[in-house]
Amino acid sequence: MTLELYNTLTRRKQPFEPLEAGKISIYCCGVTVYDYCHLGHGRAYIVWDTVRRYLMWRGFEVRYVQNFTDIDDKILNRAKAEGSTMQEVSERFIQAYFEDMERLNILKADDYPRATHTLDGITRLIHELEQKQMAYAAGGDVYFAVRHDQDYGKLSGRRLDDMQAGASGRVEADPDGPKKKDPFDFALWKAAKPGEPAWESPWGSGRPGWHIECSAMVRDRFGDTIDIHVGGADLIFPHHENEIAQSESATGKPLANYWMHNGMVNVDGEKMSKSLGNFTTIRQLLDAPNAPDPMAIRLFVLQGHYRKPIDFTAESILSAKNSWERLKEGLLFGYKFGQQLGWTDTSDASFGNPAAMRIPAESEAVQRFQTAMDDDINSPGALAALFELAKDLRREGNIITHEGKTNADPQMLRQQWQTLVVLAQVLGLEAKPQPEAASELSDAEIERQIEQRRTAKAAKNFAESDRIRDQLKAAGIVLIDKPGGITEWHRG
Repeated sequence: MTLELYNTLTRRKQPFEPLEAGKISIYCCGVTVYDYCHLGHGRAYIVWDTVRRYLMWRGFEVRYVQNFTDIDDKILNRAKAEGSTMQEVSERFIQAYFEDMERLNILKADDYPRATHTLDGITRLIHELEQKQMAYAAGGDVYFAVRHDQDYGKLSGRRLDDMQAGASGRVEADPDGPKKKDPFDFALWKAAKPGEPAWESPWGSGRPGWHIECSAMVRDRFGDTIDIHVGGADLIFPHHENEIAQSESATGKPLANYWMHNGMVNVDGEKMSKSLGNFTTIRQLLDAPNAPDPMAIRLFVLQGHYRKPIDFTAESILSAKNSWERLKEGLLFGYKFGQQLGWTDTSDASFGNPAAMRIPAESEAVQRFQTAMDDDINSPGALAALFELAKDLRREGNIITHEGKTNADPQMLRQQWQTLVVLAQVLGLEAKPQPEAASELSDAEIERQIEQRRTAKAAKNFAESDRIRDQLKAAGIVLIDKPGGITEWHRG
């Protein structure tokens, strides 16, 4: 099977061919660290984490770098409002980023370069652009001369002449307008302003523009050309367009061979924004009463194709929660029933660890999964294969629970379970048995509650009967109603 990825630059799916056989370099545009990560960030980093995991599963050696933008007007504004410093704000929200991503089971990048740590590379790149007549200094600022770049607009498909009609109003509101030779030129270096952090440079004291930071960090960590550059669709223009202009004007080489962009997150059909009051951070979502499992959020994201918009609604999250419960039941099958099925390694430390599992590459489930993921990371198609496996395991689990045994081959069930666990981990979906809340309930207490439920049912108080059943279920107790009013139970 051939892996194909949609390349924003060429506007089509292409067979993936790395620069170096067996190795892949990926750069991901990271967060500007002035606030907590929101759902849009969560979607983006789940998507790129999944792409990375899949490429690793396919056997590639992946080097994944994601930056932090720690110089920005928004960070400075927050620092002023709080009476703190740019560094204090950045450090606080970098730490918050790591906490949020860990909850979503996102692997750490191989490197996290920061703009403040790349200033030598930034000034060197600006100097090279000046030498090539692609940039010019003006009153302590330095600007990129957009019209000197004949390829400008090739990523976004925008043409300067088409954009010109709307430029006049924007230029008048632009405080840098008088310094620019052309309204489309953008800042590579900004002159220092009173009370703001600044660094010395050949053009005077100041700080870098946003776009040049990523160009310099890519070059610093990888060199002139990388395999894949990723980010949100909102970054195509102007950020990624400007990155290409800067880097390729300086080096004469492609910045990236493949450009991948994830779709946006809407909330109840509307674009998420603070002004609309529908802005939700990851931690607000996960810390709310009756919050979804972080894995349910990950599943919600993967149920949509990464390039398409997804709509965050109460109904869609409830659906994802229910779907996750079904998938989790399959993922926990081996822990619940492995010993009963005669599996001899259930007490081993490596039991349940995907790294210790070998699954048949020729199996139908693996083939379906890989075919879907090879088609531009079609995660909804890959999930369909997982849910089919989980459905079969849940059915066998119900048979074992109710009849005490199954006629299915224990080793076949083991293979199905391991296949599910391994493939789910490729999507970052993992489940482990939780400490049994049921251990807090004695057998006598369970029997007492079952008797209360029996009395409630006899009185046709079905709401109370259901409440007791659900309460016991939450404590890990599974009730099995048999003919004749008999109720059996077991610890789940």
